[in-house]
Amino acid sequence: MKRGYWIGKIIVIGAFAIGAFTFVTQWLWNWLIPALFNGPMISFWQTLGLLVLSKILFSGFGGKRHCRNQRWGGWGWRQKWNNLTPEERERFKEKIKNKWCAHHPGTGHSGSVND
Repeated sequence: MKRGYWIGKIIVIGAFAIGAFTFVTQWLWNWLIPALFNGPMISFWQTLGLLVLSKILFSGFGGKRHCRNQRWGGWGWRQKWNNLTPEERERFKEKIKNKWCAHHPGTGHSGSVND
């Protein structure tokens, strides 16, 4: 089949999915919010606007993915760990232990490197 056919089909399915999700969200809002909090009933377009607003506020516009550009982020940490020498691994473990365990009582670490 032609590429344009599949793109059109994906757009139609995507629009249907967004519409269905918006309708279900509107139905739940109009069922719960007026009864529980004496709030207003909302229209389909207001529901879609709330969904877009919540997407922007809680997950941003996309762009940089979390932990992908950090040294130990993403799935590459296992390969980096396997490439470390035993001395580098011990040094890394000690650094993490000093950083995270030093502030917890009962761990035996005061936070100083010379414990």
